[in-house]
Amino acid sequence: MQTSPAIRAIRIACAFVFVLCIAGLIISSIAGNNEGWVLSIGMCGVAAAIILIVVSVVTANKRVPEFSDARAQAIEQRIAYLVASGVSEEELRELVRSSIQLGRGL
Repeated sequence: MQTSPAIRAIRIACAFVFVLCIAGLIISSIAGNNEGWVLSIGMCGVAAAIILIVVSVVTANKRVPEFSDARAQAIEQRIAYLVASGVSEEELRELVRSSIQLGRGL
């Protein structure tokens, strides 16, 4: 799966921030467990996590919908019925709606 260079750069930057946050938490713990430093570093990690989640959600690809053989067969039967009995506008519109729904995978 190909991702754009910008998305790849954002993901790498977030991973880099995560690693720095872990190191920062360890260093601040050794240096005296200053709550201000711990909270600041933790919030940087949270910001990177939120950015990574938002980027992943926004750039997610939609899956291709499955083809429904049962719906396709039902549409074919309706086509045969309409051709045999003469086509009315309402029935033809319903056929078009069903075809669109089949194409969209609904």
